[in-house]
Amino acid sequence: MAVITLTTDFGTRDTYVAEMKGVILSIVRDVHVVDITHEVAPHDVLEGALALEAAAPRFPSATIHVAVVDPGVGTSRRGLAVASRDQVFIGPDNGLFTAFLDDQGWRAFELRAAEFRGTEVSHTFHGRDIFAPAAAHLARGVEPARLGPPVTDPVRLRWPEARVSEGRVGGAVVHVDRFGNLVTSIHSDAIASLGSGVRVRVAGRSLPLVRTYGDLAGREPGALVGSSKRLEIAVSAGSAARVLRAGLGTPVVVSRTSAAAERRARRRR
Repeated sequence: MAVITLTTDFGTRDTYVAEMKGVILSIVRDVHVVDITHEVAPHDVLEGALALEAAAPRFPSATIHVAVVDPGVGTSRRGLAVASRDQVFIGPDNGLFTAFLDDQGWRAFELRAAEFRGTEVSHTFHGRDIFAPAAAHLARGVEPARLGPPVTDPVRLRWPEARVSEGRVGGAVVHVDRFGNLVTSIHSDAIASLGSGVRVRVAGRSLPLVRTYGDLAGREPGALVGSSKRLEIAVSAGSAARVLRAGLGTPVVVSRTSAAAERRARRRR
């Protein structure tokens, strides 16, 4: 059975998500539709891209991912199908698929073929009238190349990356999840390059690096590598965003500590 996922900033109060699902099921019945999230902050393309980066690799090969965070809907921006990592991504050409354009062998196609669109195309709802039909036809076995001409220059976001220098890694908060955890641009491999004995500095505080949320003492904030392999700042059963008064863009620095400094830190715990 084909799998189609949906990632949007539509929320669930209105009928938008249901309309997209209705279109998909009207074209192909033998399909499993999975909601990744519909709570991306309105118009926040980077947040949508980060959601896809975290979730898409967990799905089986041949999964079709429809993503609609589309402040440019109805303008000259293109609609795309991107084939990458044995999956296909459908949505606006605004950087949503940046994380999947680094692998060699990706292919992209503009969604132009009229036979794979809705019979009427709204100027304001391409998720329903262009992206959902394209995904459904792919689920029926249509090859991505039939959707339209090749695209060699898809839009790429300025992707949040860590800055590595001697003995330290600098980054920033790129997402605040519903628990108030501060997800950063720093990946686990950058931290590992520093060796053992590191401290994390954020919002004027020096924090320990721990293994999991339960290792945090009381309501004191600390840092850990989360399930997406990004460094997170967290408070056990609390909100790091609230405690540290930090949010998107807050700088974060990971640095080596000397043996003496580490002994002092352990005595203070």
